[in-house]
Amino acid sequence: MPIHFPEYGPVFNCEDLTIEFAVRVNGRHIDCAVSAEALEDHFGAYSARADDLLHAFEHGRNDIEALARRYLSMGLAGPVLLRSGHFRWVREAKRQEARR
Repeated sequence: MPIHFPEYGPVFNCEDLTIEFAVRVNGRHIDCAVSAEALEDHFGAYSARADDLLHAFEHGRNDIEALARRYLSMGLAGPVLLRSGHFRWVREAKRQEARR
C-alpha cells in the first residue's frame, strides 16, 4: 500500500488546535493531523499559537509522518489524529525493545 506525504505545507486548524497535513494512500487523500498537545509535549512547541505549532511540526515532521504511516499501514481508512499519548506509546515501545 503506497503511502505518500505530498510537499504541501501543513495548515493550522484554530478550531481543533491541530496541525493538519496531507497524506495520500493508494492515490486517495486521507486527512491527518497532530494535536497541539503532542507538539508541545514531544516536539518543543512553546504554545498553541499557530507559528509555534507549525515550527514544532517542521522540527518533528519525520517522526510525525512515520507515526502516521504506521497507523495508516494498519489499514485505517479514515482520518488520523495523532495525540500526545500516541507518541508516548512509541517512545515506551522503543524503550521496551532496547531492554531486550
